[in-house]
Amino acid sequence: MPILTGSLERITFHNPDTGYTVARLQLPGKKQLVTVVGKFMGVQVGETLQLDGDWTAHPSHGRQFQANHWESVLPADIDGIRKYLGSGLIKGIGPVMAQRIVDVFGAETLQVIESRPRKLYEVPGIGRKRIDDIVQAWHEQRDIKALMALLQTYEITPVLAIRIYRAYGERALEVVQQTPYRLSDEIFGIDFESADQIAQTQGVRHDDPWRVGAGLRHVLTLALSDGHCYLPLEELVPRAAKLLQVGEERVRAVLAEIDVAGEIQLDEVDGVPMIYLLPFYRAELGVANAIRAIQFTPSAIAQRFRNLDWQAEWQRIQQAQGIELTSKQQEAIKTVLTTKLCVLTGGPGTGKTQTTRTIIDLLNRQRCRYVLASPTGRAAKRLSEASGAEAKTIHRLLEYSPATESHFRRDRDNPLLADMVVIDEASMLDILLCNNLLKAVPPEAHVLFVGDADQLPSVGPGNVLRDLIDSWAVPTVHLDVIFRQAADSGIITSAHKINHGQVPALRGQADFFFFPRPTPELSAEMVVELVAERIPRRFGIDRQAIQVLVPMHRGPAGVQALNGQLQAALNPSHPDRPEKSWGTMTLRVGDRVMQVRNNYDLDVYNGDVGEVVAVDREAQTLTVRYDEVAGARLVVYEWSALDELQLAYAMSIHKSQGAEYPVVVLPLVQQHWALLQRNLLYTAVTRAKSLVVLVGEERAIVHAVHNHTVDARFTGLGRRLRVGG
Repeated sequence: MPILTGSLERITFHNPDTGYTVARLQLPGKKQLVTVVGKFMGVQVGETLQLDGDWTAHPSHGRQFQANHWESVLPADIDGIRKYLGSGLIKGIGPVMAQRIVDVFGAETLQVIESRPRKLYEVPGIGRKRIDDIVQAWHEQRDIKALMALLQTYEITPVLAIRIYRAYGERALEVVQQTPYRLSDEIFGIDFESADQIAQTQGVRHDDPWRVGAGLRHVLTLALSDGHCYLPLEELVPRAAKLLQVGEERVRAVLAEIDVAGEIQLDEVDGVPMIYLLPFYRAELGVANAIRAIQFTPSAIAQRFRNLDWQAEWQRIQQAQGIELTSKQQEAIKTVLTTKLCVLTGGPGTGKTQTTRTIIDLLNRQRCRYVLASPTGRAAKRLSEASGAEAKTIHRLLEYSPATESHFRRDRDNPLLADMVVIDEASMLDILLCNNLLKAVPPEAHVLFVGDADQLPSVGPGNVLRDLIDSWAVPTVHLDVIFRQAADSGIITSAHKINHGQVPALRGQADFFFFPRPTPELSAEMVVELVAERIPRRFGIDRQAIQVLVPMHRGPAGVQALNGQLQAALNPSHPDRPEKSWGTMTLRVGDRVMQVRNNYDLDVYNGDVGEVVAVDREAQTLTVRYDEVAGARLVVYEWSALDELQLAYAMSIHKSQGAEYPVVVLPLVQQHWALLQRNLLYTAVTRAKSLVVLVGEERAIVHAVHNHTVDARFTGLGRRLRVGG
């Protein structure tokens, strides 16, 4: 089998999903470049590659070398070393610094970095920190290259190889070879199928309990992404058997073993077995127990409010604020201040914000301590602006700390200093976050959950707000009267019509518009035109105030396609605008981006939206500015973490929860049919403050309004509260 060794001069094509690459290689002593093709993961221009393969004749592109296997070898000549170091492969060395180092050490450059790094002080303009960074990056690259060589046959991308290395350090190769299923359990972005492929090449039997257990955990993890806290046994077993291609009896046998071992928790209701991943079982049980503990512990402040002259208070509030509270609002305020734990719910324009503001006013007058929080930064900022009081994200309220097991300093042993805890946008609360929150609530304090239960449920597992309401174990006040000012808004009246199964008026309103377009492609074109030109020109609204919300990710009118088109229209490529290509996505300075997973190390969370403000090629970092309640904050991402970001000119409706935008543009087409539901459309419309523009097909809107089928979630919180109550 022929072997080629040469310097990688140019990458003509690269598919980041499969690794398939077309490149040009410079062979020693040859003037003409040769074309090589193969699955090259993580290669950089300037590297020297050794390829095993065969020469082939392509009908269109001529003679080329098809590589079946490759490895990176260190270049030996000065020019190759300079290109290699300046390629961006080693963080801290750009083309200029690479030239300086090679000018000093010549052909011995790589040996100096490997064995005598302190000699780098001889290079002009280099300091101790730069040398330390170079040495660390060099050793990381060496180990990562060895890891990539092992993983290249499994199509594990360089990004994931780096993530594996960062997670396990020098033990990375050992983990991959000896305990590969840990990868799918512990490394974001590695699925069960990839870990399983590695494991089976290491000789793991098809029906090995270790493999079956990993498959069971994988099926339960997939269920979490659909919002479930558990799966019934009779759903879990066939799903796992199909994934693993083993018999159901084998799955049941292994399930019994790992249940005993404590990895998975079996619960049972009326003889029906339910299977949880242990952390979610504990979280659900913890929330139910915490709620009962709060309810049955005497209040620190209730008696003060029971003794109030409420009629005098209503008159004072009316005179001071110029508003007259409805009877439901008065009921809510009294309930919240005299009952340990309750829910305040209602649609837009029914006075939830005013009610919350009045509760805060009364707490201030009685000198009670309180804290306000929301699940996301955007929601916390809205709450702070609406209430006139400080609000935080729940993560910040609980004082994130990577050193603690739960990630939070605030817990049962170090509770919040508050007589009242107010949680806004409670429909977004998942079961894990709610459990951590309630751990930190002192038992004598009150808790108020505020939210619209008709909106989409949380992105994470659980359906906390709906379960609290449906349990009948938690006092709930539902505000249902639309205020006169709100009734003049086409957005609010349309939202309530949608929520009641009525198609809103699509024409003749000043703040609610519909542009019919017969195809997804034409709808996407109209969306871009509206955002880039028509809305800013007609209403004098800045483009940054416009948010496109979409039911689904794929398709011509999906999130991915629209983000590409909107980026090209609003923030096109320019020589003075630094950018970084990452897979199929390009991120450049000025782009609106979203964090798509919780990253406790960077203190950024799923759904946070910011703006790219810097791209540093030498440091291999990208900086995003996030506007938060306390002010702007800069977060620096290493390039290996860029798959945690996505463009956010368009985003899914699910990701918009808790946010409010001056303008919402919403494409709805037949292609979205499977996902079009009433609560999805209702959530999207209620995200807008001043203007909603629908684009697409009217029958898609009608279908969404009439489709009140809500995907049920397997959650046990409501049942636990009913049993306990």
